[in-house]
Amino acid sequence: MNHPLFVGQTLWQCRAVAAVASATRGRCGYPGMRVVLSLLLVATLGACAEASYYLQSVKGHAQMVLASEPIERMLRSGDISPALRQRLVVAQQLRRFASEELGLPDNASYQRYADLGRSHVVWNVVAAPAYSLQLKSWCFPVMGCVTYRGYFEQAAAQQVAADLAAQGYEVEVYGVPAYSTLGWLNWLGGDPLLNTWAFYSDAELARLMFHELAHQVLYVGSDTVFDESFATAVARLGTLHWLQTSADARQQAQFRDDEARRASFKALTRQFRKQLRQFYDSAEKPGGDATQRAARKLQLFQTFRRDYAALKSSWGGYDGYDDWVARANNASLGAQAAYDDLVAGFEALFKQLGGRWPDFFKAAQALAALPKEARAQALQEHAARAASGS
Repeated sequence: MNHPLFVGQTLWQCRAVAAVASATRGRCGYPGMRVVLSLLLVATLGACAEASYYLQSVKGHAQMVLASEPIERMLRSGDISPALRQRLVVAQQLRRFASEELGLPDNASYQRYADLGRSHVVWNVVAAPAYSLQLKSWCFPVMGCVTYRGYFEQAAAQQVAADLAAQGYEVEVYGVPAYSTLGWLNWLGGDPLLNTWAFYSDAELARLMFHELAHQVLYVGSDTVFDESFATAVARLGTLHWLQTSADARQQAQFRDDEARRASFKALTRQFRKQLRQFYDSAEKPGGDATQRAARKLQLFQTFRRDYAALKSSWGGYDGYDDWVARANNASLGAQAAYDDLVAGFEALFKQLGGRWPDFFKAAQALAALPKEARAQALQEHAARAASGS
């Protein structure tokens, strides 16, 4: 997969009520616990604000858990296709690698499999003003603020997007192949491997699994950029380690090609976001002409798309980013920034610590204890020092 966001998300709604649900642990056996969870969460949410939104989240997750089966049991049975069997075996190997080589949590997550019968597990809605890349945020008990809303039904996401667009926001709806419940529901079987990403290439399967497990190592409420940049860095560094130690030459070559495209595309969009931010900062000054401001914005987007076409010409026909570029707006660019802006700082920190995963995780947790602006500044300084060679 080469999505510009490379999305793995956090289903914070489940964490927000999982503490309540975990009070039932030990009182009834699994899988009966699944039903208890569903009923308890529905009852709990009745008194919460935006109960219908929480309810669809919990209902969707419960349905997914009910549809999941232990991978070990599936492999022992003869009732699965050879293609699925091969992917489950690879997933098991990657799961062991994640814990044994990267120090990621060794728990119930990705030990089960579910086929949801659709292409994505949830659809996210993001929104931004006409002259800003700052995403709209929604705040909730326990988990703080996040810059997206996730829906298990695409139609519901599209309706919310339409409502936000009517309010003047630029919006984007994108499908998400996987999400993390941050380990809070591992006692219930954990986050399962899904058909929505099980058939990715081995390297991309590794990348997404490592990304989601990284959220179980570190998650800071109300700082999407820090959380997603950390998980993205862990995913990339972990996948490189897996390739170097466990993959064949063909897989390594394919990943190098994918990474080269990904890096050049991110560099292009990073520069474009910088230009937009500079323009939007000046556009906020009073006294500007609205028509000229709109024309300048249009010109910047047209230039970006021309630059993308020029870059794409060197990719030998690869067109995986075309749809995203065609739809690009403040919302999609703002969402992309969450997965990109602090990644270089995390990777520089990892290198500075000699590539030692335990030390890296401790250092990242120490950064998480700082105020939001201070942790971002520290990571930017790490990236700047690495870029200068100092």
